[in-house]
Amino acid sequence: MTGRSIRKAVLLLVAVSVLTLVSLIVTSYWNQQQEDQPYLIGISQPNLNEPRQVVMNNEIRKEAERHSNVRLIFTDAAENSEKQIHDVQKLMTYGVDLLIISLNDPEKLTPVVTEAYKSIPVIVLGRGVTGYDYTLFIGPDNASVGRKSGQLAERILGDSSAEIIEIQGIRGSKSVEETSRGFEEYVSRKPKLSVVRTVVGNWQRDRAEDEMAVLLPAYPNVRLVFAHSDAMALGAYRALQTFGMQHVGIIGIDGLDTVNGGFELVRKGILNGSVTSPTGGKESIQYALDILQRVKGIPKKIILRSHLITGEQASGEAQEGNMPSLAGRQIGDGGRKIRLGVAVVGSESSWRNANTESIKQAVEQEKQIELFMRNAEGSQQKQIEIIRGFIAQQVDVITFTPIVETGWDEVLQEAKQAGIPVLLSDRKVKVEDDSLWTTFIGSDFIEEGRRAARWLVEDTKASGKPVRIVELQGTPGSAPAIERKQGFEEVIAEHQAMLLVDSKIGDFTYDSGQGLMESILRQGIRPDAVFAHNDDMAFGAIKAIEAAGLRPGKDIRVISVDATKLAFQAMMAGKLNVSVECNPLLGPQITKAVKDLASGKELPVHIITEEGIFTQETAHRELTTRRY
Repeated sequence: MTGRSIRKAVLLLVAVSVLTLVSLIVTSYWNQQQEDQPYLIGISQPNLNEPRQVVMNNEIRKEAERHSNVRLIFTDAAENSEKQIHDVQKLMTYGVDLLIISLNDPEKLTPVVTEAYKSIPVIVLGRGVTGYDYTLFIGPDNASVGRKSGQLAERILGDSSAEIIEIQGIRGSKSVEETSRGFEEYVSRKPKLSVVRTVVGNWQRDRAEDEMAVLLPAYPNVRLVFAHSDAMALGAYRALQTFGMQHVGIIGIDGLDTVNGGFELVRKGILNGSVTSPTGGKESIQYALDILQRVKGIPKKIILRSHLITGEQASGEAQEGNMPSLAGRQIGDGGRKIRLGVAVVGSESSWRNANTESIKQAVEQEKQIELFMRNAEGSQQKQIEIIRGFIAQQVDVITFTPIVETGWDEVLQEAKQAGIPVLLSDRKVKVEDDSLWTTFIGSDFIEEGRRAARWLVEDTKASGKPVRIVELQGTPGSAPAIERKQGFEEVIAEHQAMLLVDSKIGDFTYDSGQGLMESILRQGIRPDAVFAHNDDMAFGAIKAIEAAGLRPGKDIRVISVDATKLAFQAMMAGKLNVSVECNPLLGPQITKAVKDLASGKELPVHIITEEGIFTQETAHRELTTRRY
């Protein structure tokens, strides 16, 4: 190399180094500016009468005080939906950067939330709106709260026969229905326990007291009152005292650590127990800043974990189960890399491959995480062995997709004893002790089934004719198969024209979809629609329909779940009518959860990813931006 060539090479090297340094400085400056930028956040509350709303406001204020760049504007709708609509519109004129709203009436407030969402991020707390026009929903798992209340009822009543009176909140409320369903789901497994009467207390202590005063003379043998709030539980207590019925147990919901809140009432022996129902106030500010600062991995829904409060726990933290934590470990920003063990379920579909690749790519972009990944190749036993191997390696966090819901208690207990948090990805487990896993990251499978059914109802209602449907289920015992079926059948049960004429069990593969559809057609069943639990089974069903001389998408509507690129191509070809999205790109959410754990944050019980629904009409436009 000549002297001139050497000088050119040196100058080029210097130029690249300078550009790299400038890029790093600019990036660092931009990140710092994002963190320091002042934000104005509007808070729209339905009322400040309920103790729960007051606590929510206090949590929001307290968390905001930790951030010098956050300013808040609060409004109080005084239980008037029209006023809350006006409040939101007024906050928008103030130029708020983000709206946090707890809804008075979800149905009435949905349009104004949708309008706000067109301009700024919107976080919905507690009660969901209709549809998905919001940035993030944060709330409790009402069905889980109900089940935990049933568990508490059994603990109080023991093995004896007992009559139970239930005091609900507002009639027709979705959260009330979910809580009642969870309670009934648990109690129905105990033949000696029965809910003999349900009344509505409108969340108010005095209303609950009045309702119980009227009711109690007719139920002298009642053994337990289950109220959907601690305030209503206190009202029930006062009514019971009036009638001298000290032998009746009482449990509530909310578990607030306030005057006359669940903690105090249990501590004093007024209530036998309560179940926490987190307000999400603190989390709303934390996620608001993540959203405004464009942090990767923001989910669509955050479902917060609830805990039992009994006499033993009321004097301390309401944390039963002692879940594993990363507190005290010098990892992440504070030290060595976080060791993440990933037990991949298999490679059964294009969706699964995209999911695995998403995790790899997300970890590659993180300097704080070291990845240990192994593939179970569709075997639950092999997956359990992989998890045990991770425990032996002393990884910091384990994440895996359970092949089926059951059979995990033993290995999860081993992980818990080793102090290793477990993150469930894509599918859930069914275990008695939910402290064996830290969080679930994935989709709302029930909602996916509902969306598929709603589309079919809407698409066929004009004909006025019965709609014969066949269902191709996924792997038996898996959460997606169980919950997609549940959501689909929940919606079609509301419409007499929807007739489920056959439901076959498959395994999420192309071959099973083709074989099941061939079997159905050989039986002489000619359906109007096929609901396949994933795209691959839908493609197999399309092949079988064509082989029978029929036109998929025309003679037989075909509905699937996943919304992969191949599904978009099938929709553009007119063979697939609609695909409900099940987003496999969970890598960013997983890495964010791992880093949050390392920083000492308590994770939600469910982290639900954002998803849509796509039809033949939208397929061409959306295909160009599809990443899987």
